Amino acid sequence: TLVCDLVSVSGGLGDTQFSFRLRQSGGQRNTHFGDDGEYNREAPLTLQRESAHYFGYVYFRQVKDSSMKRGYFQKSLVLVSRLPYVNLFQSLLQLIAPEYFDKLEPCLEAVCNEIDQWPPPVPGQTLNLPVMGIVIQVHATDIPLSNPYPVTLSFTNRCFQPVLIHIQMLWELMLLGEPIVVMAPSPTISSEMVLALTSCLTPLKYCCDYRPYFTIHDSEFKEYTTRTQAPPNIVVGVTNPFFIKTLQHWPHLLRIGELKMSGDLPKQVKVKKLTKLKTLDTKPGNSHLTSVLGIQRKRPSEVQSALLRRHLLELTQSFIIPLEHYIASLMPLQRAITPWKNPPQIRPFRQEDFMKTLEHAGPQLTCVLRGDWLGLYRRFFKSPNFDGWYRQRHKEMTQKLEALHLEAICEANIVAWMKDKSEVEIVDLVLKLREKLIRARCHHLPVKEETLQRVGLYIETIIGSLPEDLQTVLHHQ
Repeated sequence: TLVCDLVSVSGGLGDTQFSFRLRQSGGQRNTHFGDDGEYNREAPLTLQRESAHYFGYVYFRQVKDSSMKRGYFQKSLVLVSRLPYVNLFQSLLQLIAPEYFDKLEPCLEAVCNEIDQWPPPVPGQTLNLPVMGIVIQVHATDIPLSNPYPVTLSFTNRCFQPVLIHIQMLWELMLLGEPIVVMAPSPTISSEMVLALTSCLTPLKYCCDYRPYFTIHDSEFKEYTTRTQAPPNIVVGVTNPFFIKTLQHWPHLLRIGELKMSGDLPKQVKVKKLTKLKTLDTKPGNSHLTSVLGIQRKRPSEVQSALLRRHLLELTQSFIIPLEHYIASLMPLQRAITPWKNPPQIRPFRQEDFMKTLEHAGPQLTCVLRGDWLGLYRRFFKSPNFDGWYRQRHKEMTQKLEALHLEAICEANIVAWMKDKSEVEIVDLVLKLREKLIRARCHHLPVKEETLQRVGLYIETIIGSLPEDLQTVLHHQ
């Protein structure tokens, strides 16, 4: 969806690009492309479509114009989507917006007609997207492979460069879903920093809320600024110094660059220091992070960015691998799965049992950072990120059990089982097998198509052994 004249930004002259995210109001949540689940199963975590939020991508122009009543030409072009394709959509706006500002609605209508013909995104495939006489070639990693305008493909280096010595602390804050205010001098820096923070946990999904650019006009303003309850698990990016006062009760404030102050607000704002939370050693000059990232070696920005991405990836993997190993141990053994009984239950996740495994299989084996790893895990267990990770893993394991159960049924001798069974028991089996078959197809369980076809044949075989009246009833169900 393309929207005009929606966003106004105070600040300097010229062109500005940034992004925002907003909660969907009531009403039915649907998608133009059909099954979100099928797309999200294959898409990288940072590119999954959201069902409850919209992303807005903004191109804003402010230039002096004496013919205008206010002395300035001010206009925005906003692209709204459920897809977090930041690089693609910002690149697209770089093409469309300047033309729109000159030629207005006719240009926009032609572009919308072209975009309407684009195929739905397919993870892992390269798409050729024609627009305005050129073709943008995009892979599902959200990297434009061919583009007439230069575009920054990685937020990491540009955003994190001023805060590299604090990157360990920021990683912990994001891991634990702590409330964070990012105070930036512009919407561009605000939105890029928030988006970079939310992606720094890859391959772990950040399951809390976030607002790349938040203003006093947002509908959640009162909700986030109230002092009657604790701040929510959210990262908000702001530029208005007014938030320094209204959000001063929030535990963590990250200030980037110099702010334009006004009135009686203080010129210098201290960033609240993290004293009770930081658990891993990151002292400047004595930190593994400092040496790994080459902060003092003036390495090229591309190398620095790659090193930082690799460090954050390895850090998250070191933290999450012990959890993955433990939850895998809760899966019932395959030999315990029998065809004519419901699959066994996944054993419960017991935090203390997990903690006991850390001595011999903890992150200290793969990460040279030292600190209170146990304390970090205990805090993580209370966060929405753990809840989201556990729910997803439990769902995947349950589906795997269902798939293994279907395979066990295919290997069983159904004719032998039916010999001493009553008609009621046989009909009950038919209904249960049908239900399993429908669930496997609807939920896209990890089952081979051959297995599903064999189960379907088994159902027909069983029905064929029953009296004709029952066959008729079952065939019409």
